[in-house]
Amino acid sequence: MTPLRYIMATPLLFAMSTMGLAQMPDIGPSPGDDVFPIAPGSVERAVEALPEIAERMMKASGVPGMAIAVVQGPDLVYVGTFGVQDKTTGAPVTPETVFQIASVSKSISATVAAIAVGKGIVDWDDKVVDFLPDYRLASDYVTSEATIGDFFAHRSGLPGGAGDDLEDLGFDRATILSRLHLLPLDQFRTSYNYANFGTTTAAEAVAAAAGEDWEDLAQDYLFGPLGMDHTSYRHDDLLARQETATLHSLEGDTFVALFERDPDQQAPAGGVSSTVLDLSRWLRLILAGGTFEDIELFEPAAILPALQPQAFSSPGWSVSTRNGAYGYGFNTGVAANGRVTLGHSGAFLMGAGTTVLMMPDIQTGIVVLTNGGPVGVVEATANEFFDLVNYGDVTRDWYQAFNGMVMGVHSPVGDLAGQAPSQDPAPARAAEALIGTYQNDYFGPARVEAQADGLVLYLGPDDMAFPLQHWTGDTFATAPRTENAPLGTLSSVTFADGTDQAETLHIEMFDKNGLGTWRRMPVDG
Repeated sequence: MTPLRYIMATPLLFAMSTMGLAQMPDIGPSPGDDVFPIAPGSVERAVEALPEIAERMMKASGVPGMAIAVVQGPDLVYVGTFGVQDKTTGAPVTPETVFQIASVSKSISATVAAIAVGKGIVDWDDKVVDFLPDYRLASDYVTSEATIGDFFAHRSGLPGGAGDDLEDLGFDRATILSRLHLLPLDQFRTSYNYANFGTTTAAEAVAAAAGEDWEDLAQDYLFGPLGMDHTSYRHDDLLARQETATLHSLEGDTFVALFERDPDQQAPAGGVSSTVLDLSRWLRLILAGGTFEDIELFEPAAILPALQPQAFSSPGWSVSTRNGAYGYGFNTGVAANGRVTLGHSGAFLMGAGTTVLMMPDIQTGIVVLTNGGPVGVVEATANEFFDLVNYGDVTRDWYQAFNGMVMGVHSPVGDLAGQAPSQDPAPARAAEALIGTYQNDYFGPARVEAQADGLVLYLGPDDMAFPLQHWTGDTFATAPRTENAPLGTLSSVTFADGTDQAETLHIEMFDKNGLGTWRRMPVDG
């Protein structure tokens, strides 16, 4: 039976606020008595089931290696490792194996920011331009008003994935941030668009306020005091570790070690490397409200806004559907039993899938790390664990559910993906009419050269090569492989305008925000 205080709370609080009454009633904690009760010993029984869960999930998914840690209150109650660090070497995963944790980094960055808030260095509502005076967005108003919290909550209006295309081409952090003003903006504070370089913007503002590089600030504020000795935002530190989990991308239905992913340019959003042991310390810090083994890094009030809904990350598709919410670097929600959940997942298509999930009400958290591209296995493992904690049984096939949701990220991009070349293509203009240098303010110059095997397009500061295959007329096809261009990607590259020489170059896969057209640069002299 629902306690009367919850039935009365909303209208009563509204009435009192409109009457201007200063004294608010004590309605007790929420969810308090309304949560579904947990049977004694449920966490222990769920922990006992984890080895079988992990082995089953790995068999179903083919993920090469996995590491799991569970904390309850101030204690680390479980560490389990499975599979191999690298399918080539066969070296086993151990508790000391360092994984790239991808976007779980955002929650850690929010923790570093909370420590800065607790120290009085910044506030979540501080404006970014107060610390990054040269920073600009497409709107002067948003530029002047957007706060650290706005960028951590993905509600600045930046489009989804803003800047990721520049990172793929090899541009550095400063250049990427300096070009975000060229992107069109969505609605300020009422939209939600997941953007790695939005998080990076917020972190850079915090670092500027503290007078340190972000990577050093995280070490000084969090990793050092917490004893997270195998954790860093620097890719070079990962490469220097003795035990590291090799990335394995999903090629068809098999995980293969093909790529290295250096996320330094978006480090605050996706650059952390760590172990389950180190991350278990961080989980215990969050669940304890800022204290770890008698070391207080911040008061609960400093991080509370980060752990509360600040933006609708996934609005329900009907009035009866629960909404997804995002705080500052944390996903926030309410489970079916009424308990608050906190967490975040991380993924590199090049070969990492990670997640953390916490229930503060029962002081329990789990971290699951893998060295395989995202297939839903980490989320399924965490949710099956919490099903056993909360209900004593598994409520659904979590792997099937999450796998169905996640696999879309492996779908090829580009307007020509899945198409076969014409058997009777129209001829292209002579190579001399197409080669040359074309300019784009956002992406920088594009250089087209004629090589022995055909035309090659070069982009980015390091001249990343995009071989061009003739498609039809002045349209060519290119098939890149990057973090944001999965296997099978095929995009058109079209030369247009002009008579003796093409005047424009359009790359469809880079036109998401309407910026995919380059114009020929005049030749000096």
